Amino acid sequence: MDEGYQDIQFEVANGLAVITLHRPDHRNAFTGRMGREISDAYRRCDTDDSVRAVVLTGTPPAFCAGADLSAGADTFERPEDELFSASPVCPPAWEVRKPVIAAVNGHAIGIGLTLALQCDMRIMAANAKYGVVQVRLGVIPDANAHWTLPRMVGPARAAEVLLTGRTFDGRRAAELGIANQCLPNDEVMHAALELAREIATNTAPLSVAISKRILWQALDSPRGEVERLETELHRHVMGRADAREGVVAFVEKRYPRWSLSVTEDWPKWPKTEGEA
Repeated sequence: MDEGYQDIQFEVANGLAVITLHRPDHRNAFTGRMGREISDAYRRCDTDDSVRAVVLTGTPPAFCAGADLSAGADTFERPEDELFSASPVCPPAWEVRKPVIAAVNGHAIGIGLTLALQCDMRIMAANAKYGVVQVRLGVIPDANAHWTLPRMVGPARAAEVLLTGRTFDGRRAAELGIANQCLPNDEVMHAALELAREIATNTAPLSVAISKRILWQALDSPRGEVERLETELHRHVMGRADAREGVVAFVEKRYPRWSLSVTEDWPKWPKTEGEA
């Protein structure tokens, strides 16, 4: 357990990193410090080859109750800092070169949910309350929710969530397409860790990292551009140690022993058409 954080807990073991939002007396309400600490933990996960998958969760009974409203009417006072960003976690989860799974084990309101939307997968508690409620507080959705959510559920369903500020349960989250799985609250973390272990055990780290980067970039790319990316990046991994090991391990019916490194073997990323 890393003791250098105040509003989160961070632990790496057996290939898995677990980032836990940890302000249980405040239902893990989001603070500026929490955003900086999540950012630091994400950067560490991105560059640490011992980390194969990341789980983002909250100390029960909530995942994150939203922004800390203890300042009352001044909570959303206009910032004087020119560096202010409505996306206070940098890098966002989609830029971490390891799969990030949100174990949404309790209520996720406002920025609590919009941060989970940045993750690659979400396992959500059936009986918890969810909502992007910012329009009911006189502000607007944050953390790139206007970009992540429509691509996840389509513009009409995104409008239902973002423009009404309604809350809903995990079953509705699954119906909308936000949740990959909807489970009883006490099963969420176990399922997320099992999924993370499956990734850590069976998948080639460099292959997963490249595929994740293509997947998120493809959201804004035409089909031909995605084909070009896949083709160029296939050339980077084909004929190398992991491409051989994966086939041999499959034939020998054993777990693979991967050797390529995300940090050391990362490709020079192909430029998009029109880039100088």
